[in-house]
Amino acid sequence: MAEGNNRSFILGAFLGSVVGASVALILAPKSGRELRGDLNQGTKQVMGRAEDFKDTVQEKSSEYTDKALEKGSEWKEKSVEFSKQAAESTSKLTKEVTDKTSDLAQDVSGKTKDFAQDVSGKTKDLAKDVSGKSKDFAKDVKQKTKSTVKDVSKKAKDFKDDSKETIEEAKSDMQEVKDNAKEEAEKLTNK
Repeated sequence: MAEGNNRSFILGAFLGSVVGASVALILAPKSGRELRGDLNQGTKQVMGRAEDFKDTVQEKSSEYTDKALEKGSEWKEKSVEFSKQAAESTSKLTKEVTDKTSDLAQDVSGKTKDFAQDVSGKTKDLAKDVSGKSKDFAKDVKQKTKSTVKDVSKKAKDFKDDSKETIEEAKSDMQEVKDNAKEEAEKLTNK
């Protein structure tokens, strides 16, 4: 913001002096020779000021160019440093995670073996107990199965008889639907 104000001020001062000198020369009561001399002198002054202004602009642009290059260099160095830090942090974090994962895998493996042995022992005991109870249960199931088979056979026979009747009714209904569809088709084709 200050840089823009400086340029505006310098440009305004330059233009103001040119306009002021021109107005003063034109309004002053002088002869043609004196007026031309004053105009030449005023022009030389304006040219001198323009040269000074050009030098000032060149100095400022050189300063700003140097500042821009300096800042660009600083930012480049900071980005390189940041990239190195990020790579180091990532590498360190990866190693820590790998180490912790390995430790956890070993711990889980040991606990899994202990658990498997415990389950194996309990399974053997349970198998013996279940085997004894299974024999008693099998006898009971065998008796109930015989009774159930008799009931199911009777119901299957009843179902078979009912199914035959239902199939016959369905055939009759289908024939009726077929006949109705033919009649409707014939009506539509005759139209």
